[in-house]
Amino acid sequence: MLTQLTIKNYALIDELQVSFNNGLTIITGETGAGKSILLGGLSLILGKRADLSTVKDASKKCIIEATFDIAKYNLKSLFKIEGLDYESLTIIRREILPSGKSRAFINDTPVNLSSLQLLGECLLDIHSQHQTLQLTNDDFQFQIIDALAENNKSLTNYTQSLKIYKNLARELDNLQQQKSESLKELDYNLFLLKELEEAKLVAGELESLEGEYETLNNIEEIEEKLSQSHQLLNNEDIGIITNLTEVKNQLAKLSSYGESYDAIYQRINSSLIELDDMFSEIENLEEQLEADPSRLGFVNSKLQVLHNLMQKHTVASVEELIIIKDELSNKVSITENLDVTISAKEKEIEIIKSELRSIADTIHNNRTRIIPKLIAQLESVLATLGMPNAKFKIELQSSDAFLANGTDVLQFLFSANKGGQFNDLKKAVSGGELSRIMLAIKSILSKYTQLPTIMFDEIDTGVSGEISNKMANIMQGMSKAMQVFTITHLPQIAAKGDSHFKVYKEDINEITQTQLKKLTPDERIVEIAQMLGGTNVSNSALEHAKQLLN
Repeated sequence: MLTQLTIKNYALIDELQVSFNNGLTIITGETGAGKSILLGGLSLILGKRADLSTVKDASKKCIIEATFDIAKYNLKSLFKIEGLDYESLTIIRREILPSGKSRAFINDTPVNLSSLQLLGECLLDIHSQHQTLQLTNDDFQFQIIDALAENNKSLTNYTQSLKIYKNLARELDNLQQQKSESLKELDYNLFLLKELEEAKLVAGELESLEGEYETLNNIEEIEEKLSQSHQLLNNEDIGIITNLTEVKNQLAKLSSYGESYDAIYQRINSSLIELDDMFSEIENLEEQLEADPSRLGFVNSKLQVLHNLMQKHTVASVEELIIIKDELSNKVSITENLDVTISAKEKEIEIIKSELRSIADTIHNNRTRIIPKLIAQLESVLATLGMPNAKFKIELQSSDAFLANGTDVLQFLFSANKGGQFNDLKKAVSGGELSRIMLAIKSILSKYTQLPTIMFDEIDTGVSGEISNKMANIMQGMSKAMQVFTITHLPQIAAKGDSHFKVYKEDINEITQTQLKKLTPDERIVEIAQMLGGTNVSNSALEHAKQLLN
């Protein structure tokens, strides 16, 4: 419910602040007085794009602020999703800066226009000619039927399941594409994998094989050098070990003569021990040496295979080849197992399709059940609005496709004349008839769901007399359960309001400004009398106005 509206520096409004109550609020005023300015300001609250040309004084900031009582609207989840602080009295503010930039706030939290539009749709419904055209839209027609059919819970479940179904279908499509592409590469990947597996790759083997190859390929030179080293170390006459042993024996005799002699003795002794160890190692190497042409050929062949594979895969180590082998093995495995994965995914899809079909059937049955009641109510309301021969034919046909709100295809047909053919609404009705049909629908919906504040913008255009009185009664009935505004030129409708505001222009300091004033009971009599008979109010017009108000 809109409780307060403040407008500053917008169009012809310098500053305006007004409070509203529940029930039916009437807004009247001469043509051109500024009623459209008021609607324009409210449209900004609903998320319409701002235009600097609408600012009264471009050197100052324009502010439009509206306070809504949202306690009955069940909007806590929406606030949570949008990351907003929930307040039962929520304040929405739009600012247009002199630079032309605009800002929006919900409870002092900056928001983008999409968030503002999302919340605005739940708070205020400005019923204009453009919105009347929504009646010819399938989505809006389904919303009418589903509200009466109480399909909200089923539609929520359907939407959630449809999202899962679409995700699974997308995953299945990706798997099938992957299979198609993988099959093209499978033979080549198998060939590469076979090459790598036949190489029997072992981490670190390249360095080991290269060392072994150098030994086997140079065995004669190695034998010769080891033999010479053996001789130099252990020749009885000139061997290094023999001579160093003699040095050790001589220094042993001196070691007791002082620390310096003992130290050099110990060093010679350590060197001799190390030489003995190296001599033993050389002997072991000599014993292990054995010419093996076949082993040399094998090692050479294995090295050639490894180098070729590294060149082919543009890597520098066996470890990298092992990684490539594992990746190829995984690709081949995935390709070979794709049929199993695809089959499992298809089973998942069949399960969710069954769930969707069941929910869609429930939605369809609820819609089918409520349609005769909706038709009867629509025709009854329209009969009171001067369309006694109006007839509706609403047909549902189930399809195989899972649509956004079920599986139904809707035909919302209308005939305005007795014996006339049924046609789509957009082809069968005039603008005035469409407005009356929309009023009938809104009045019916208000009995089944909590509608936002609604503002009818001259919905009575083209009607008069008793029909306008009936329209007023319908809006008055709606206002018992919700807040209703109506901008009207008809006194019959103006007299039905719980409160009455007048939009008018006045010149202040040689500048024309638009004002909005709540009328007192006496002022209201005069206003309705002027609507009946013009600016020169007669006594009969005043009496007639009093009768309408009573």
